[in-house]
Amino acid sequence: MPSLPAPVAEIRRAVRGPLGELPDGSTVIVALSGGADSLALAAATAFEARARGIDVLSITVDHGLQIGSGDAAAMASAQANALGIRSRVERVEVAAGADGLEAAAREARYSALRRAASAERAPVLLGHTLDDQAETVLLGLARGAGATSLQGMAPLREDADGVRWIRPLLAVRRETTRAFCTATDLEFWDDPHNADPRFTRVRVRERVLPILESELGPGIAEALARTAEQLREDAAAFDDMIHETIEDIVEHAEAGISVSAAALAANPAALRNRIIRLVVDSEFGVALSRVQTVEVARLATDWTGQGPIDLPGCTARRTGGRIVFRAR
Repeated sequence: MPSLPAPVAEIRRAVRGPLGELPDGSTVIVALSGGADSLALAAATAFEARARGIDVLSITVDHGLQIGSGDAAAMASAQANALGIRSRVERVEVAAGADGLEAAAREARYSALRRAASAERAPVLLGHTLDDQAETVLLGLARGAGATSLQGMAPLREDADGVRWIRPLLAVRRETTRAFCTATDLEFWDDPHNADPRFTRVRVRERVLPILESELGPGIAEALARTAEQLREDAAAFDDMIHETIEDIVEHAEAGISVSAAALAANPAALRNRIIRLVVDSEFGVALSRVQTVEVARLATDWTGQGPIDLPGCTARRTGGRIVFRAR
């Protein structure tokens, strides 16, 4: 019997772990674009799911942003059917917002996947690879977005709607998914947008990372992915400390929430800033920038009688010994 090609064995092994956490007979959704990453993920998931009686549903989102996108979506759906996977194509409308077309398409795609996950009561498998993780970390570094952004994408995350997002391939290189498809005679689709230099991520992939590899030596992508993993470990420890601290220093206020200014000032800056961001995010559902967070912190550390600070969705004001956040 011929041996299993190494790329096939690697990706099946990567998928086997997350599927092992699911009950027999459950349902799992694969986000299938038709590209090599998601197609390899779908094929490996179908193979591993059979022995467990797990039902696999693929969702292909057609953004309608380029000629032939409907045909590409139909092809991906047909390939899923050939693998023994139930499949569905979701057509979405994408209108470029303040953050650009790429962000709008992503939001539309995740909304469609979230609806399917809620209806099926199933987790969603995403085909992001180690290369995607490296690009995400590098983009976060370029934007000065702080440790939270540099954590990259988590292998497992549950959002506020209770949807679980699972990324089994974060330790797998992109070239391995393409080799998987070649070895298993799967024809994948190369999205033209993945080579369009208008998009920042494409420029990072096609220009920045190759230059770093050339000038600094190989292994840059792996190093960036390791950085993300280490920062997620640090963040988990910080989160435990923050939640313990918050119980003692936070109180509910009229139309908002308040925090002890003295307690904030007594904490190290890293912990203080995380507390501020977490309080605002949990109460008002908005993320503060670094500048906004530091300005709020000054109400505790550098109080000179300054007035209220306007923030997204709320205001922050020093009232006596407390910093009060109220909805706008």
